[in-house]
Amino acid sequence: MVETGAGEARITWHPAPAKARLVLALSHGAGGGIEARDLKAVAAELPAHGVTVALVEQPWRVAGKKVAPAPKTLDVGWRGVWPALEKPGLPVVAGGRSAGARVACRTARELGAAAVLALSFPLHPPGRPEKSRADELLGAGVPALVVQGGNDPFGKPAEFPGSTAYELVEIPYGDHGFAVPKRADIGQDEAVALIVDAVVKWAGSLV
Repeated sequence: MVETGAGEARITWHPAPAKARLVLALSHGAGGGIEARDLKAVAAELPAHGVTVALVEQPWRVAGKKVAPAPKTLDVGWRGVWPALEKPGLPVVAGGRSAGARVACRTARELGAAAVLALSFPLHPPGRPEKSRADELLGAGVPALVVQGGNDPFGKPAEFPGSTAYELVEIPYGDHGFAVPKRADIGQDEAVALIVDAVVKWAGSLV
């Protein structure tokens, strides 16, 4: 457990078996925890590529609450775990899925993150494209990778602004949780493999 200004957070470490070169810190979204399929898959594979993965549970989840607090409180919790993430003495890549990706983007420059990994970045609330959160992504100020489902109601890949501030990888047919329908040309395992492959390739380019 790690004490933060928003309560106790929890870090689950997935250490690289050999000498690690990066720490990839990933937090969950507002509607789920670190058991999300993309977070689990990345945590299972990246250590073999020299990346220690730290799955971060925000204080509200640790406390058993069902609803995420305001973005400002999420940022407080994330800042509170950062010293523990830096402790191994390696560059730290900030990341997460959905709300966790927003937190990583908002705080990256301030905390000195080496890069940002945004899984299912919620570009806007479903059906409300005018409520864009693109400024958070564009303002991260560090290299960033967005991995986005092709059918994500929170923002399809084509809705993202063209920019050199980030790379974007589309997961065909994927929704906000990267679930693909049974009628899709790719299966669920294949979709998850595409996520992991994109993250492995990108992480390899960082050092």
